[in-house]
Formats: sequence, structure tokens, C-alpha cells
Amino acid sequence: MSAAAVIFWGSLLGVGYVFAGYPLLVWLLGRLLPAKAQDGPRPESVSVLIAAGNEAGRLPAKIDSLLACGESDRITEIVVGSDGSTDDTVAALEAYPDPRVRVVSFEMPRGKSAVLADLIPTLTGEAVVLTDARQHVSPETVSALLDRLADPGVGVVSGELVFVDESGSPAAEGVSAYWRYEKFLRKCEARFRGVPGATGALYAVRRDVLCPPPADALLDDVAIPLLAVERGVRCVFEPRAVAYDRPTQSAGQEAVRKRRTIAGVVQLLVHHPRWLLPRLVWRRGCPIWWELMSHKVARLLAPALLIACGVSNAVLVARHGWAGVYGLAMAGQLAFYGLAALAAAGVRPGGAAGKLLSVPMMFVSLNATTVLALWDAARGKYRAAWKRV
Repeated sequence: MSAAAVIFWGSLLGVGYVFAGYPLLVWLLGRLLPAKAQDGPRPESVSVLIAAGNEAGRLPAKIDSLLACGESDRITEIVVGSDGSTDDTVAALEAYPDPRVRVVSFEMPRGKSAVLADLIPTLTGEAVVLTDARQHVSPETVSALLDRLADPGVGVVSGELVFVDESGSPAAEGVSAYWRYEKFLRKCEARFRGVPGATGALYAVRRDVLCPPPADALLDDVAIPLLAVERGVRCVFEPRAVAYDRPTQSAGQEAVRKRRTIAGVVQLLVHHPRWLLPRLVWRRGCPIWWELMSHKVARLLAPALLIACGVSNAVLVARHGWAGVYGLAMAGQLAFYGLAALAAAGVRPGGAAGKLLSVPMMFVSLNATTVLALWDAARGKYRAAWKRV
């Protein structure tokens, strides 16, 4: 077998593993070897922590939705960290008609993780719900999170992010399709051993395993769960705890968000290089190393694998012609990227065809964004302060 053929088949298998093989394997393991649930007491008290910058218009409604939840009487405090807000955030919260709500104002904006790192040690609830200002939550959220935390083997519970969108834009539909894929994957991981991260818009942690994230961390929703997992608990996914949001309306907006997220994965590995090794190899290694490597880290390699697959396929077609498997593979790649280009150019067929067209566009955009994020990480360009998209 020629070097070009080895590269082609190796890169094709690599891409297949990252986006299809791993989800299939973790689904199968979750069915064959599911984690055993345990019975224990539910947390009696809940602290809610929100880090926010210039969210005066959203915070009262967000707090309303939290206090409208079943078992909201278990919420003993709702602490909002105002991260250098220049609007009426502080005044709006000080006027909120519930003594459980308090605001801590920070003069200079430093970013979400810095606010969380400062405020987590001050919380008193047996469970801590971390959430954002933007999304409303389902009425079952508090009770659903507490139900899962009753399992003494569970330390972190991730809620589900549900997108509500009527625009029908290709970018919005691509984001929605991506999140459906992500939620399937997280459900499978939770059934097997655990999820290497949570939904940043809504997750809960038992306070006895809650560690503040590094102040400059871009991904508190990965750092905090993995720090808890190191203490011997699991991070699971709870679909009854829902945060409702609207997807980004353009590929450019989504690229900004994903670029920051992907760079944050690299940053976490720089902060915690021990997670690059499994616990079987080193006692301080990551307990869910396979899930972390396959779900988060392997995707960083996907752009290189895609380029290698395309270039080697072109070489093989030049050598052997378009007849045969290499010609079919090349035609498939060209068709896939062509569909992505049509969607990016604004071509919008109706019905299911239009929704299908958004998938290759989001896939290509995600991998192009990965390259830009790796460039950010290589230059040490980690910006933790708020950036609206």
C-alpha cells in the first residue's frame, strides 16, 4: 500500500472515529455497562450563582423563572456577581423583592471564571446551581437537579440547553443540529461513566466537591466538572432541567463562540496537563480520560485529518483515475464541501432539504473555527472577559 493510501485510510478512519465511532462506542458501552445508581439524601439547601455583565434587562426575569420552579423554597440564596457592569444591574437586583437575592459588584470586568472563583467560597447551600442571566429555565429544573444529586456517586449534574428559534436561518438550524448531536453524546456518556463537562448555561454541583475554576479559565463548565470528577464523583446529564435559549443567527456569530470554546479546551490542558494521562497510568491522571480525549481533544485534530484525507485522496485519484473507490470518495468530498458552500452563500431550499444543507455548513465552519482557535492558543490569546455574540 502506498504512503498516500495509508494517509487516506488512516485519516478517514480518524475522522470517522471522532464524529461517529466514538458516539457509537460510548452508546454501546452505556447499554452494556451502565453506571449503577445509588440512593442517598437529596441536598436540603441550594445556592444559585450567576455571573453577569450588563444584564439589568434580563436578570429579574431570570430570577423570576428560578423562583417559579418547583421546590424553589430550597433555594436559600441567589448570588449575582456583577462583573464591571456599567448599566443598572446592581440597582435592579437591589430592588428585587426577595431577600434571598444579593448582588456582589466588581468594579473591573475580569470574566465569568474570575467572578465564580471569588464567590464560590462564600456560598452556603449544600448544592450550588451555576447558571447564566440570559436563559429562562423549566419549572422542573430545581427538583430535577436535586433528584440526580441524591445519588452519592453523582457530584455534577448538567442541564439541557434547548434552542427556541423561528427564524429558520441556515446558521440557526446548523447550531440546533449540532446541539442535538451533542446532547445525544452527553446522554450516552452519562449512562456509561460520566460527561467531561457540563452545559454552561445550567449545571449543579454538590458543594463538598465544588472547586473554584482558575480565574482566567475560558471554560468553567469543563474545569469545574472535571475538578469534581477528580474527587471521585460523576458528572451526569439531566434532560428535565432545561435552559431555553435562542441559537446564534449567523455562522459568524457561532464561529466567535466556538473559537473561544475550542481555545478554552487547549487552555485547560495547559492548566491541567495531568488530564492528558489516564488514571490507570498515573494516579493523578483523568478518571474519564477516554471520554475527555475522544469528546474534547480529538476534535482538535479533525481539521488536520480532513486536510490529509482530501489531499491524499486527490493524489490517489491522479494516480488511479476516477474509477473505483478513490474516485467515489473524492466525489463525495467535493459534493459535501459544495453543499457547505451553497449554504454559506445563502442558497435556501425549502423543507427538509434546507435543514439538511445546514449540516455540512456547520461541520465545515466548526473545523475552520478549530484552526483559528488553535492559532489563538498557540499565541496564548486567551480572553476571559465578557464578549457578547
